[in-house]
Amino acid sequence: MEVPNGTMYNTKQGIGLWEVVHIRCYIGVDLGTSAVKLLLVDEQGRIENKVTREYPLSFPRPGWSEQNPADWWQAVQQGILALTEGIDKSRIAGIGVGGQMHGLVALDADDEVIRPAILWNDGRTGEETAWLNEAFGREKLSALTANIAFAGFTAPKLLWMRKHEPALFARIAKIMLPKDYINYRLTGVHACDYSDASGMLLLDVAHRRWSEEMLAVCGVTEQQMPRLFESYEVIGALRADVADTLGLPRGCAVVAGAGDNAAAAIGTGTVGEGGCNISLGTSGTVFISSEHFRVDPNNALHAFAHADGGYHLMGCMLSAASCNKWFCDEILKTSDYAAEQVDITDDRLGRNRVFFLPYLMGERSPINDTDARGAFIGMSMDTTRSELVQAVLEGVAFAIRDSFEVARSLGLAIDRSRLCGGGARSPLWRRILANVLNIPLEVPQTEEGPGYGGAMLAMVGTDAYASVQAVCGALTSVADTVEPEPALAARYEDRYQRFRLIYPTMKALFPKLQ
Repeated sequence: MEVPNGTMYNTKQGIGLWEVVHIRCYIGVDLGTSAVKLLLVDEQGRIENKVTREYPLSFPRPGWSEQNPADWWQAVQQGILALTEGIDKSRIAGIGVGGQMHGLVALDADDEVIRPAILWNDGRTGEETAWLNEAFGREKLSALTANIAFAGFTAPKLLWMRKHEPALFARIAKIMLPKDYINYRLTGVHACDYSDASGMLLLDVAHRRWSEEMLAVCGVTEQQMPRLFESYEVIGALRADVADTLGLPRGCAVVAGAGDNAAAAIGTGTVGEGGCNISLGTSGTVFISSEHFRVDPNNALHAFAHADGGYHLMGCMLSAASCNKWFCDEILKTSDYAAEQVDITDDRLGRNRVFFLPYLMGERSPINDTDARGAFIGMSMDTTRSELVQAVLEGVAFAIRDSFEVARSLGLAIDRSRLCGGGARSPLWRRILANVLNIPLEVPQTEEGPGYGGAMLAMVGTDAYASVQAVCGALTSVADTVEPEPALAARYEDRYQRFRLIYPTMKALFPKLQ
């Protein structure tokens, strides 16, 4: 039988004694922008407990976004104590952290935080980003790092800090990413994994090493960078004082972990050649795993290392499910999203006369245009409320298809995809997307985001499973599959080809509207 803390009791036949078999468990951490989410997962994939702890987000100036790393650490400690309350803590074998990418955490020679962390959604580095892409050159950036510069990446933040905070910049002894700071506090080791490092614009992704030339451009040295690890590799055990404070075993292993998207992909089983996961969250991602390094010559997709030891291409939409939330909350003044979709009947799918550009915050992949904005087009006097709702759902699906087309142009065969995120809870949206892409979409049995993937990586690091592929095969499964319908897919193919004409036609207009 099973008791609540997961310890299993079995009776040996012919022996009137209980044999206690301890099932090891793991802590998965998702260090997000507004909160840390922690999971306690046993090695058979069962979730024993969940805890969330929030922390503040600061906007000291328009367009700036910062957090105090001490708030992360406090929340993680409090979260672990709550997560493990009442269980046999000797069962906890490892910790894996997934977290928000790109943020700059700068430490001095005493490992003290020099300034608040500059986050992924901070927009202060417009000049530095433009200089990297235009003066230094996109082609050279791509050759060195497989990517071009975006305002959220870490390298432009270093250039900004060197220019605007030279005294603080001179004190930097170690440069870290948000989840790596948590790992440092847990172990005392300065470490980073390849997937998260890929988003810094400082890593030679193809060769999985720091780029000496990019470090020099930013005025830092390799000695200031953390040591690189695969996501599933153990970077160290808990520091004795941390273990004692949290009541965890001193031998508890901590793996390098991964950036949030790569960790979430592990949690959905998106590994190996041609694996794909679509996330319809506030923002949207198309995550395509590969055993081989590939880079899009136009840099429409990010080319990053993956947490399984391979690589991945990733398209990032700034507004996905948030488009539907915006339209319902702010325009229609309703929070009943499902009710707004009731009138979108089968006969209307693939026949909507209205199109929607989902660029409410500008766009990253694949157009990389900060001036782009959302737009409805094709409305007439008889346009209905539900046609606008349908246009929003379809516009997001069409924009996701844009990233798919780039991946396919590189020779990646994507014959199916996992689908997760809040938007994936809508049966209608799932059906639209499956037919726009014309591939089956699989809804995972367990969707717990980067925390679940972090726990799985810790299982590999402690030899509970032989590889990332093995743990994904054992612990991820499909709850439902949405198949494309040939006639509907054909109608959406026609609508998508029309959608593709809209942005190029309007591109020159957007800057003039700012």
